[in-house]
Amino acid sequence: MKNRKLKLQELGRISVKEFKEAKKTPLIIVLDNVRSLNNIGSVFRSADAFRIEKIYLCGITAQPPHRDIHKTALGATESVEWEYVEDTVELIKKLKHNNIVTLSIEQAENSLKLNEFTPNYNQKYAIVMGNEVDGVQQKVIDACDYVLEIPQIGTKHSLNISVCTGVVLWDIFAKLKNSKPISGQ
Repeated sequence: MKNRKLKLQELGRISVKEFKEAKKTPLIIVLDNVRSLNNIGSVFRSADAFRIEKIYLCGITAQPPHRDIHKTALGATESVEWEYVEDTVELIKKLKHNNIVTLSIEQAENSLKLNEFTPNYNQKYAIVMGNEVDGVQQKVIDACDYVLEIPQIGTKHSLNISVCTGVVLWDIFAKLKNSKPISGQ
C-alpha cells in the first residue's frame, strides 16, 4: 500500500470565518511571560489545529501583529481569539470565578501526571504555560486548581514551551474527543 501525500486542497480545512463560528474545544491557553516570538506563534498554530477557544497573552508575552509571531503562526493569529492581560494571577482568579478549571503545566510537588488526568467534557479548562527559562511563576501555580506534568524519562529537565503545549493540547483534545465528539470533527 502506497501512502500518497495529500495536497493542501485535499485536507478539507475550514475557512477562518468557519473557524470563528465553529464549536470550540472547551480549552483556553494562558501564556505566562513567554519570551520567544516563535514559541508564541507556534502556540497559536497548535491552538488553531485543535480549535482551541482562546489564548491569553500575559505579562511580557508579545502580541500580534508581529513578523516573528506571524512566521510560525502562519495566519493562526487571525483564526484563534486572543487577548492581552497584564497580570496572570488576576486572570486566573477571573477564570476560576467563571468556573473554569485552571491547570499549570509544570514540574512540581504533588503534580498530576498528564497521562493520569481525565478531563470532563462538560467542564472548561485553562492550561497555563510558562516562561522558557523560569516556567510558570510560583504565585500563578499557587493560584491554579491543579498542576499537570508531562512525564519525562530523558536527561533534559524540560520540553520547549511550544512542544509542551502541543503535547498537552493533543492529550486533552484526544481525551475530550473520545469522551464526547466535538461537533464538526
